[in-house]
Amino acid sequence: MEEEGQRRSQSIYKICRSIKRRDSSLYNALRSIYEDSIFVGEIAQLWPELPLLANLRCGLWYSPNFHSNCYFKSTDGHTNNLSFSTARLNLHVALLAAQKGGCIIVDSTRKGKRFPDSIGFSFLGAHYHSQRQSGILNEPVNPDQGSSDWDCSLHLPLWVSQTEKEMIEKRLEGWDMELEASGADIASIALALRKPLRPLWISQKTVIWLNEVPEYDSWDFTPIILVSTSSLSGSQKRTTSEFSWNYIAGAGDDEESWARGLTPDLFWKHVNDIISSGPDTCNQKIANIVEKDRVCRAHRGEHAPQLSVRASKCPEKANEFLIGESLQLDSRTVHEGDKSSYHHCISFLGSTNIAVCKSLLAMEAPPNCCILNCDRESFSVSLHNPGMYLHLPILDSKLDRFSLLRNLPSALNFARSQLRQGNTLLICCCNGEDISVCVCLAVYTSFFDEAGNFDDGRSFAKRELTKLELRRRLVFLCKYIINARPSRGNLKQVFACLGGESVPSVS
Repeated sequence: MEEEGQRRSQSIYKICRSIKRRDSSLYNALRSIYEDSIFVGEIAQLWPELPLLANLRCGLWYSPNFHSNCYFKSTDGHTNNLSFSTARLNLHVALLAAQKGGCIIVDSTRKGKRFPDSIGFSFLGAHYHSQRQSGILNEPVNPDQGSSDWDCSLHLPLWVSQTEKEMIEKRLEGWDMELEASGADIASIALALRKPLRPLWISQKTVIWLNEVPEYDSWDFTPIILVSTSSLSGSQKRTTSEFSWNYIAGAGDDEESWARGLTPDLFWKHVNDIISSGPDTCNQKIANIVEKDRVCRAHRGEHAPQLSVRASKCPEKANEFLIGESLQLDSRTVHEGDKSSYHHCISFLGSTNIAVCKSLLAMEAPPNCCILNCDRESFSVSLHNPGMYLHLPILDSKLDRFSLLRNLPSALNFARSQLRQGNTLLICCCNGEDISVCVCLAVYTSFFDEAGNFDDGRSFAKRELTKLELRRRLVFLCKYIINARPSRGNLKQVFACLGGESVPSVS
């Protein structure tokens, strides 16, 4: 009887798993994204002058027309675990909103909430504090900005309880001190702001009277409009004239587990074919699209490995949405005024000759650049000297806790020799967001002084590195590398290396 009961429970478990897999099919995910994107488009059309931003990575799937992106992490806004990270301030969002009169940020959630924590609590920290620390809490810095009667109080959404509000308010002073100590460039935002920043929340349940939608510049604040694409209906059977499908809230999340090599860029290039294919032929349609794209990239000489459907803990992500054609770097020296053409593509650090980018862009580098490739895969590139290329296959800290620590000494030696010669140094990895950023942080901290001048490590040798200084350096990097998302594990390895620690021996 006991064995029969176990077999029955296993059978029920298999049936439940089968139903869940069917409901979470590739077509269901893509169709859900497409349906939610219609709502995003409608909101964007209400204020077409405002730039549309995607919150990485889930938000990227919900529109083909993003101006830029940002990274507000949901864990910073979890209930009873409110935090404020100086490693991802997203100050470029506040500056863009100040320059354009506001902006719209898109994200979604699978948790049955109206809004994900990423654009709820965690968003509040960065932008509320950017106002307090800019010195405009009581009056604007720019005398041309008009009235000094600014409302810079903390504005919370209606669903926030009084208890949570009090918890946030108690943390404000400490967060202010952290932001001030980080060395973030708040002055640029303060000078650009004409009205105080204020978030507004819009979901599919929000009632909007179209004949009463105000102009964005009529408000007495600079709006940061936070759009949650997810429908609260959850998993729901929907039917068209041809077939039925299941809606998945927040379907764009965790793309490694379902996308099968498809990227947002490829999805929107082929969206009509994909949506009209239906559930039965969708998987084959996606496989054909992904393989055709791989072959095209291989013909162009780009790194194009065979893709596996199986989810990977550290997948190589292809272009997201901005790199449609191959980018040719100018072979002359790149000056500060020329760097606008590389916006979102190659991130130069201020007036230095260091840049961070994806591996796909580094392959197009001119022959007078040097390349530090931190991707797991090597690639061929035409340079003046073979010694100007170094490949260090560095793994993410989740796969190898000491991979970065092992390779950083070689990376620093290579960077120092190239920078001494005045070469432009491109540091790349598969996504240009984590490992390459951490290597760049180590290089910049080791060989550049506080003013951003190359000093061959002289200033670094005279001081003992602290976590605060490393954090300040990271804030400087993130000002230029707006896609930066360095993981905590990799940052710890950078600090350990610069602090003189070696890789622990295996006993």
